[in-house]
Amino acid sequence: MSLSANLGQLALGHYLTLGAILFALSVVGIFLNRKNLIVLLMAIELMLLAVNTNFIAFSHYLPLADDRMAGQVFVFFILTVAAAEAAIGLAILVVLFRNRANISVEEMDTLKG
Repeated sequence: MSLSANLGQLALGHYLTLGAILFALSVVGIFLNRKNLIVLLMAIELMLLAVNTNFIAFSHYLPLADDRMAGQVFVFFILTVAAAEAAIGLAILVVLFRNRANISVEEMDTLKG
């Protein structure tokens, strides 16, 4: 007996609930943690993954077969932006750590050339 036979079929609401939980966790992570830059970057990535989950769910349950790839195309664009954001954010983080010897967000309130 397979696991899917016991649990039933997953509906659109299940995926939307998962996306909402991931999005809420990322918002809580952003608002509660204002000190660690790495955790802030991870919360932003989690927020993008929650949006991607919703795009994939909507594209799967779309009634028109011609438009089902639209959500998946948006996911590829979001993943590209997320990868660039992570690479640039970590590069800036490394440079700031080399110059200031810490990565506390509270001490990075001024930009100097």
